[in-house]
Amino acid sequence: MKRLVGMVLAVVCLSLTFAPMARAAVAQAPVVRKVEAAVNLNTASVKELQSLPGIGKVTAERIVAFRTEQGTFTSPEDLLKVKGVGKKTLEKIRGQIAVK
Repeated sequence: MKRLVGMVLAVVCLSLTFAPMARAAVAQAPVVRKVEAAVNLNTASVKELQSLPGIGKVTAERIVAFRTEQGTFTSPEDLLKVKGVGKKTLEKIRGQIAVK
């Protein structure tokens, strides 16, 4: 019985000793994010544009229609000319779009 109590105490002590280290290792684990290429406004399909936050099917179709009617986008700010894209949406997607 003494031996069992001793083993249980040893396990509890070891658990308490190493638990904070295990939590620290988990907390410091690097976050791996999938890096995707920027969406080119001048070549992107409706489906690709829909992958941008705040851009739904209708807005994506309007972007493609605008590009077809008005020509290529020369800057990200040109998106503000498309109905349904405002300043907040542009700022949200600015790092995910490109004009090439």
